[in-house]
Amino acid sequence: MRKVDLRRIDLNLLVALQALLEERNVTRAAQRLGMSQPAASRALGRLRALFSDALLVDAPGGYILSARADEIRPHLQRILAGVGDMLEANAFDPATATGRIRLLMPDLQAAVLAPHLLARLAREAPLLDLDIAAPGANGFEMLEHGGAEAMVALIDDAPAGIQRRRLYDEELVTLMRAQHPALARKLTLERFLALEHIVVSVTGVGAAPVDEALARLGQTRRVKLRVPNFFAAVEIAARSDLVMTLPASLARAAATMERFVSLAPPLDLGTFTMSLAWHARQQDAPRHIWLRRAIVAAATDMSSRG
Repeated sequence: MRKVDLRRIDLNLLVALQALLEERNVTRAAQRLGMSQPAASRALGRLRALFSDALLVDAPGGYILSARADEIRPHLQRILAGVGDMLEANAFDPATATGRIRLLMPDLQAAVLAPHLLARLAREAPLLDLDIAAPGANGFEMLEHGGAEAMVALIDDAPAGIQRRRLYDEELVTLMRAQHPALARKLTLERFLALEHIVVSVTGVGAAPVDEALARLGQTRRVKLRVPNFFAAVEIAARSDLVMTLPASLARAAATMERFVSLAPPLDLGTFTMSLAWHARQQDAPRHIWLRRAIVAAATDMSSRG
């Protein structure tokens, strides 16, 4: 079989060929293609040379298809329809999209951001489902290898290929049960250090931001308990005198239970930025563009309703 070097062929001629074969009239084909009649005539000449066939044959009342053109026509229709389908597959309609979205997000952030994201999915993409997993130590690798579509996390540095944008800023507050004895007096640093604390830690090891800030002051607190998730910490804090220092957005959610009071910590803990990260290969995918916009909008909803 003779191989054709497609690099030497203007594939736009196939679109012109389809119009010429269907219209069987150069003038009407030109109008359909949005070109002049002479340009359509030149295209027909190039097609005749390419196929070594007249394609359109003079007959009473106009052109008729040559035997070769009659043979070509159904193949041409399938080819151009296939190209159209291939390009159309790049489109994304959230209203009809199905499947699952897998996001990486720490427990604390999932507790406050996920409800707003789910509300947006219910409005815009009701057939899409959501999986959320903790980023762990290999979050960037999961983005790179397709194990997750995006990640919400505290990100200082990102490897090559990872795109990111600021999502929202957080500050830390101290949360304690509404009848806690410490509420009787101002929460000074000395009294803060005298309390027993809960830390939410997925790994169960490592210093929390509060402990890092205290270390810079030459101080330490007693971390009575480490737990792996926010729900456990809240239930324990509600039934004990242990206190927890956590993101303000999460404390606001817990405070609505009317079991807690949140206070400003008696030391400067600054603010930190939560970022949205994804892999560069997803940058221009319509589905992913929509997903990123939905996550950003959910974060805006969360902040505005805080």
